[in-house]
Amino acid sequence: MAARELRPEKLKKDVDISLFDFESTEELPDLEDVIGQERAVQAVEFGIGIKSHGYHMYAMGPSGTGKTSLIQNFLKKKSEEQPVPDDWCYVNNFDESDKPKALRLPAGMGCQFEEDMDTLVEELKNEIPRAFESEDYEKEKKHIQQKYQEKREEHFKELEKKAKEKGFTIVQTPRGLMITPVKNGEVLSPEEVNQLDVQSREQLEEKQKELQEEMREAMNEVQSLQQEAKEEIKKLDRQVVGYAVEHLIDSLKEQYSDQEGIVQFLEDIRKDILENVDELKQAEQKSKVQEQLPFLAQGQTGRSSFDRFSKYRINLIIDNCDLDGAPVYLESNPTHANLVGRIEHQAQLGALVTNFQMIKSGALHQANGGYLIIEAQDLLRKPLSYEALKRALKNREVEIESIQQAIGAISTRSLEPEPIPLEVKVVIIGSPLLYYMLYQYDEDFQELFKVKADFAVQMDWEDETAAQYAKFISTICKEQSLTHFSPAGVAKIVEEGFRMVSDQKRVSTQFGDVVDLIQQASYWANKNGNELVQAKDVKRAIDESIYRSNRIEERLQEMIEEGKILIDTEGEVEGQVNGISVLPLGDYAFGKPSRITSRTHVGNEGVVNIDRKAELGGKIHNKGVMILTGYLGGKFADDVPLALSASITFEQLYEEVEGDSASSAELYALLSSLSGFSIQQKFAVTGSVNQRGEVQAIGGVNEKIEGFYKTCTQKGLTGEQGVLIPESNVDNLMLREEVIESVEKGEFHIYPVKTIDEGIEILTGKKAGEKQPDGTYPEDTVNWAVQKKLLDLAEKVRDYSKGENKEE
Repeated sequence: MAARELRPEKLKKDVDISLFDFESTEELPDLEDVIGQERAVQAVEFGIGIKSHGYHMYAMGPSGTGKTSLIQNFLKKKSEEQPVPDDWCYVNNFDESDKPKALRLPAGMGCQFEEDMDTLVEELKNEIPRAFESEDYEKEKKHIQQKYQEKREEHFKELEKKAKEKGFTIVQTPRGLMITPVKNGEVLSPEEVNQLDVQSREQLEEKQKELQEEMREAMNEVQSLQQEAKEEIKKLDRQVVGYAVEHLIDSLKEQYSDQEGIVQFLEDIRKDILENVDELKQAEQKSKVQEQLPFLAQGQTGRSSFDRFSKYRINLIIDNCDLDGAPVYLESNPTHANLVGRIEHQAQLGALVTNFQMIKSGALHQANGGYLIIEAQDLLRKPLSYEALKRALKNREVEIESIQQAIGAISTRSLEPEPIPLEVKVVIIGSPLLYYMLYQYDEDFQELFKVKADFAVQMDWEDETAAQYAKFISTICKEQSLTHFSPAGVAKIVEEGFRMVSDQKRVSTQFGDVVDLIQQASYWANKNGNELVQAKDVKRAIDESIYRSNRIEERLQEMIEEGKILIDTEGEVEGQVNGISVLPLGDYAFGKPSRITSRTHVGNEGVVNIDRKAELGGKIHNKGVMILTGYLGGKFADDVPLALSASITFEQLYEEVEGDSASSAELYALLSSLSGFSIQQKFAVTGSVNQRGEVQAIGGVNEKIEGFYKTCTQKGLTGEQGVLIPESNVDNLMLREEVIESVEKGEFHIYPVKTIDEGIEILTGKKAGEKQPDGTYPEDTVNWAVQKKLLDLAEKVRDYSKGENKEE
């Protein structure tokens, strides 16, 4: 046993502080490289570099590996080397106002063009009314009105002359012009007309009909003159407005002469202004009314509904004026609207209205020409967001529509903005589980996300790794204004990095957890008044973190000490062994000893797992128990059948047990029951086993050892207690200092074993026994006793079966 026991230096990986050539991490430069993610970085570089369609990226790895921050920082550095993408804006479609046009502008031009168009609109609002208020305009307008008024009067004079010659006059009445007969300069009343003889009345009626026809013709000519006057005034208005805006628009056309889209848009504005002069004049009049009667604007938001000039502005939805390099956009809330954009509405006089200026961009617009980062879980939780993203990537354009339109829930007519071409690299960040599910069940995912960036949770330990960790700590301290670390403090952080992955040859790359420890250690250093974070500050942070989370563990240990949970740490018992399981509770996991017992008797049921019968055993645990039958059969049943009934169970187990890490302990209990040799209760056991009796590696070895150590401490250390672990788990040992100190003092022991034979010798103090050429084992060994017991059970079963046959 002494030869097999692990020495204290094997129980933990110590970091030599001589690897650090600094006194404080403040002396170190910032970390520029990515630590331990060469595979992922190479994948990201490939995804950035390849320009073919469908090579978007999925960055996968467990939480805490720093995927998001690493991807974001890495892409920002790469994006600085790339050109700034073009700006995009929506402008009014003067032919179909519900289908706004998308206008592409060179990078950085959008904000200047938006400012120029706002200036143009303000100048139009001033220049057009001023043109109509000029003396020249009023004089020319008056001249036109007077000219046509004179022509109108001439027509009426001619008509009155003809009426007078025929004995009539034209009278203005509320119902219009009327032709009335006169005699001796006096208008005849209807009664006087009726007193005339029949011949005279007929002559009057005949002349009146002729005059009415002439008056009708004259009125038509007057109306034509009025229409001509209107057209001439309208022509004058266009000339005046055209002259007023010509220099404004031509100036912008000259400024943006190399931009065909802008030049065409400005020409469309000129055309619309000239075609809608009356509307602009009315808008100005209504604006004045609104200023005098402000209650008319109540219930309106945004620009006034009377502001007819707003349609000449632009809606700059992608503004890269302040950007250096390609954009890197992280969308933390990838709803459908936040991804593809939305069309807003505003209430006006009880109705919801919209226009092209209420089009809002989405994340795909903001990231266009660069990179978009999205969390997979957030994306999949939002209705239709994933489908909208795929559609945009497949079509290579962003089409703005509401989620109701996407599912066909409404048929209300709204804006249909022109889609914008999309050139973006999307990086989805998520867990491996989501990646494999999407790859398996979504064909589009396979076609669109062809680059997998696999983030590791650990990296191989080399001497330069220590320097990288130190630079990382220094960078975090500088960024977050934390207390800097001494070499001993850095070494302690690195050692905890080994502990996080339970490996003496590899260190953690889950830097989210490392940052948490750095922050907490800095806090305790400040509280203790230390200028630098020392190793004791890091240990205090670890201890305090455990204390905040281990209430349930302490309660279970108290129950063991009080005898409510039965665990023996002294003495010997046949068919009973201490197993150890790991209980994970969120951010904390601990080892819990459990009593495993086995009873054997005559029968043919084989090895019965009581936990399985009670439906408390998981599939992997049940498999581990079934392996025991294969081990017994292969070792002891070459010549005789394996005839026995054995029961195995975890005592005082009230929840499901899963995993095969207790299968070796269950086999030890079974061998003890069969051999009659008692197992020393001062030991606990962990490790799985195969059918050949080889003890296999398990997880949580540190927590399991520490769990049994705490139980022994509670019940009293005798100097003989210890734990049996698989030899293949020795490299996974990163035990806490109190356990190592007990091992150094000879108070606690850890034994690595490769086979069941090695383990049973330690547990029973008896030789296991090697199989002899005749198939038997040396007398007074464990295997000899087991074989003898199995033969005895087989004979009893055979004799019992013969007796039954005789009775029949």
